[in-house]
Amino acid sequence: MKTAISIPDNLFTDAEITAKQLGLARSQLYVRAIKEFIEHYNKDKITEKLNLLYSETEAANDLTDMSIESLREATKNESW
Repeated sequence: MKTAISIPDNLFTDAEITAKQLGLARSQLYVRAIKEFIEHYNKDKITEKLNLLYSETEAANDLTDMSIESLREATKNESW
């Protein structure tokens, strides 16, 4: 798909130089750059979701541990 974008002149110049150094067409460089950005962004999102999940799990485990400790304390003098 073709698209038109506006970028600062200095970024365009840097992209031109980089594309030539890598032996790529300008569009190939842009495709690679966008692809890498999206992959990085998605990895960050996955990491955020995993961190949230693990923090919730740790919090739940802390509550479970506290409940067990409370139960032990409450029943320490009980004879079964």
